[in-house]
Amino acid sequence: MLNRAVAPEAKPIGDIHLKSPKVLAFNNGIPVYVFHSPDQELVRIEWIFNNVFNEDENPLLNSALSALLKEGTKNYNSAEIADKVDFYGAFLMPEYGFDITSLTLYTLNKHSNVLLPLIKEILTESVLPQKELDTYLRNNKQKLQVSLQKNDYLARRTYYNHVFGSGNRYGKTPSLEEYDLISRDALIDLYHKQFTPSNCRLIISGNVSKSLLQELSLYFGDQWLATDEVPLTEPNLTADTGQLIYDERAEALQSAIRIGMPNINRNHVDYPALQFVNTLLGGFFGSRLMRNIREEKGYTYSIGSAVGSLKYGGFLTIATEVGVDVTDATLTEIEKEIEILRTELATVEELDLVKNYLSGSMLGSLESIFSHADKFKNVLLANMDLTYYDHYMNEINAMTPEKVKEIAIQYFDYSKMIKIVVGKMKTLELVSEL
Repeated sequence: MLNRAVAPEAKPIGDIHLKSPKVLAFNNGIPVYVFHSPDQELVRIEWIFNNVFNEDENPLLNSALSALLKEGTKNYNSAEIADKVDFYGAFLMPEYGFDITSLTLYTLNKHSNVLLPLIKEILTESVLPQKELDTYLRNNKQKLQVSLQKNDYLARRTYYNHVFGSGNRYGKTPSLEEYDLISRDALIDLYHKQFTPSNCRLIISGNVSKSLLQELSLYFGDQWLATDEVPLTEPNLTADTGQLIYDERAEALQSAIRIGMPNINRNHVDYPALQFVNTLLGGFFGSRLMRNIREEKGYTYSIGSAVGSLKYGGFLTIATEVGVDVTDATLTEIEKEIEILRTELATVEELDLVKNYLSGSMLGSLESIFSHADKFKNVLLANMDLTYYDHYMNEINAMTPEKVKEIAIQYFDYSKMIKIVVGKMKTLELVSEL
């Protein structure tokens, strides 16, 4: 009989095998990556486009374009598009990110002959109606007005302004006045520049039938004329370092804290080790920041740290909200935990816990063919291949106390981090010291 008082034996996770795509190309040059799984009923098709920016690098244009993409075409209005997608039990989602805009369709193979012509029209004949644009601008201005009253939102936007600089796509944050400057003509111009075959990559996953590939090749290969390469520009990132930016809110009950700095991205050989040390510091529920500031001190319900990888850079961020009476103490404890990482060796037992967590997270994230496609998408957008994950697992499993300390010294320097506090601090003396 199973003795439930005894924990099951822990066993190491072996090699993790990621599925590789079949790589094709349409006649107009669009690269196509196919993850076929006959056991999956659905198929997911992702059209991925690099974001195109002018010299002003205004990401509001790109996010507005993404939101309005399926709001009207030459032959369908927004309601007709939504009704048609819903009628066939499909799901259509445009999505904007710092570097890319994507359009994703979930459907059954048997409905592709109806839905693919609709997607083709969305990507080639959208009209971006003025009425829908006006509604979008009005709603987003209202949302922004509400968000500007929230300390955590103010801390987050100030963080991006100072970690990347406010004059580029990563650091620029919206204002009410900038929404008023968005015009339909500017969106149409961007639409024709961005949604072109030369700027498109296609990832198809699920039950990818032969007839589906033929239809995709017809609509998005043969019938979509090849175009010139879209020029991509690298942003000029201008980070501040070491400052404490304090925005006092007299009526605040909580202070929002954001701490961080620019850092390496996935293309750097140290990125897996950086992820490991970040997880140890604040990247999971058993992290040092959670144990200290939540469990032992009771200053907050949640605190965490994260590292992010972008096309042209990376970043480290620590975020929490605490009672105004412990704002100063929280900053002191965060600095202390970072300093311990840089000066003391972690125990082997603690590292084993993080190794098991990260290995288990990797394994648990591969529950379907769509997950394998997502992992591939991450490296594709970084101009890498699936061998990155072999490097990642090797680096995670090879981490030692000495390596953790080395990475912490190199990439976790509290004196160089931007500290954002929106709320209240007890003493202005602490501000000057930081």
